[in-house]
Amino acid sequence: MSEQDTSKKPGFWKRLTSGLARTATSLTQGITDLVTKRKLDDETLEDLEDILIRADLGTDTAVRIVAAVAKGRYDQAIDPEEVKALIAAEVEQILQPVAQPLVVDGSKRPYIVLMVGVNGSGKTTTIGKLAAQWRAEGKKVVLAAGDTFRAAAIEQLKVWGERTGATVIAREPGADAAGVAHDAIVTAREQGADVLLIDTAGRLQNRTELMAELEKVVRVIRKLEPEAPHSTLLVLDATVGQNALSQVEVFTRVAGVTGLVMTKLDGTARGGILVAIASKHHLPVHLVGVGEGAEDMQPFTARDFSRALVGLS
Repeated sequence: MSEQDTSKKPGFWKRLTSGLARTATSLTQGITDLVTKRKLDDETLEDLEDILIRADLGTDTAVRIVAAVAKGRYDQAIDPEEVKALIAAEVEQILQPVAQPLVVDGSKRPYIVLMVGVNGSGKTTTIGKLAAQWRAEGKKVVLAAGDTFRAAAIEQLKVWGERTGATVIAREPGADAAGVAHDAIVTAREQGADVLLIDTAGRLQNRTELMAELEKVVRVIRKLEPEAPHSTLLVLDATVGQNALSQVEVFTRVAGVTGLVMTKLDGTARGGILVAIASKHHLPVHLVGVGEGAEDMQPFTARDFSRALVGLS
């Protein structure tokens, strides 16, 4: 996101590796147990496919990896480290096209970012972290407390505003979220802001009335700015595993998701779900988070992630 990220990278790489350790351990232990003293016959390859599917990598990805492992090695012994390297290489190929940084288009002022996702995904915290990073780059930032269902979300955003020096637009709890978005766009224009980040209530994707409200927020934004939101980011909690796939489908349909942020990779053995999502939906993955601090969220890189996923240093 900025030049300063590179200086933090070694520390973040360590946190990503340790964050994905539970995923890597469950994945690699199964692989080691499987291929040690066994040849790559049909049964072994089928078992390998099962291990990959259980790691939430998805059926398509599992089939692709098994084909790559089997190629030229059928009925031969194979070292577990070689299998891990082959998995990492295939995963990197899947992730490379979607590993795209989140770029603020300076020609659009304010650049409007709509944040969507279910409760507990880390949406409001992600807004705060983005605000901190963009403020550090000297950008003028406005935050809209559009999660009017939770008083705590409004207060949390106000704290991030004070911490980062961003302007916060808020109304009382229970207020019309679309009205907050409207006020925020007007204020951001008046202040000449570079970026406007709009929070929304955490919606379970099966709550139709809340999804209707989200559609209303999008409509109000487009009335004021026909091209906006310029980015619609879906924040996904890695710990929910397969449920994240349905969240991507529903939020994309309702809000036109343009990119993903994956949080809580440090708290799960299901980090492989990001690969399944990338393989199925091909949406840009902008950022990954492995902790609470602003520096614990960094641009997503395919190579780092794919190697950490299988425990390669």
